[in-house]
Amino acid sequence: MFYDKKLRILGKGKTALALKECFPNSKWYDDSDFKEYDLTSNDLTVVSPGIPPFNDMVKKSSNICSDYDLFFEKMPFSIWITGTNGKTTTTQMTQHLLEKYNSQFGGNIGIPLSSMKLDSKIWILETSSFTLHYTNHAYPNIFILLPISEDHITWHGSFQEYRDAKLKPLSMMKDGQIAIVPEEFKNCKTSAHLITYKDSQDLANKLNINISKIKFKEPFLLDALLAMATEKILFDKINYEKINSFKVDKHKVEEFTDKNGNLWVDDSKATNVDATINALKSYKNTKIYLILGGDDKGAKLEPLFEELNKYDVEVFNIGSNTKRLNELCKKFNILYKECNYLKIAVENIKEKISKNSVGILSPAAASLDQFSSYSQRGEEFKKLVKI
Repeated sequence: MFYDKKLRILGKGKTALALKECFPNSKWYDDSDFKEYDLTSNDLTVVSPGIPPFNDMVKKSSNICSDYDLFFEKMPFSIWITGTNGKTTTTQMTQHLLEKYNSQFGGNIGIPLSSMKLDSKIWILETSSFTLHYTNHAYPNIFILLPISEDHITWHGSFQEYRDAKLKPLSMMKDGQIAIVPEEFKNCKTSAHLITYKDSQDLANKLNINISKIKFKEPFLLDALLAMATEKILFDKINYEKINSFKVDKHKVEEFTDKNGNLWVDDSKATNVDATINALKSYKNTKIYLILGGDDKGAKLEPLFEELNKYDVEVFNIGSNTKRLNELCKKFNILYKECNYLKIAVENIKEKISKNSVGILSPAAASLDQFSSYSQRGEEFKKLVKI
């Protein structure tokens, strides 16, 4: 029986806990159990996405897979959504459109894959590069790829490894399946039917979608179009009213005003360079007071500063990479203030902000150096602004 399988499960987080419930005969491990780990075993070993490839238990295992591989034969029609930024919103938007067709979403967000309902007609899976790294034979029916930029370099070891993980499903997909990918990947080897896009307008043109009927602006416009593409492909329907009723999560280019009516933006979810670049596009003609900093995960930050040179921007640096940001500001001749902490950054911006400017938290870095999560960072930001 499927659920009687004896597995080894590496990790004891959310994914691993769900797998342990499904496979009670399995053995599970984390680094604290290394002394008990059989380095000679050939047992099927399911690796939780948080466990990096340089972990000693991973390196000593010869029969590794992901939970996607494990459930592949039982998986219903599946849509995998990945990329550097926007995959959560695109996944949520796709579920918003397809829920009436008995779809369910999960994977990297919400419900772990092993806890999803096998009798659902469609699985919509937000898929991380970590999971894809360990996936060796599973593949989707529809693959949605958002643009790829540097992220998780520490985990993968290099941008090339990260990029290769994101593109991995293309090499395993079959005839009759569909992949929607940025145009730069048009020559990737795949048996799937490729739909490529340069930008939102290009994708809308190829799908005969009228952008003027969609309420979202970038970066959410592309997310909406990719979600709409799935309903267009599967059911030949375009539902503007339904997509426009979707509400974007907190901490994603979330606009609000202070007691004086000045505009602020909570974009704490921007944990990498590309996310911050995309967030700033809507404010290009405005004076910007930008809070940057945190754990940048070893990413290359120069592209962000090349972009900042196109804006009227002053930067307020916080977090564990403050010194690095200071040096980059000097290198690119960008006005900056060393603040180290969010509270100090907000206090400094409050002295400068006016109705003709905007204060933005879009840190291009993870939050765990000073906060429990990007959500806590965003809530603290809003609290400080409103004091």
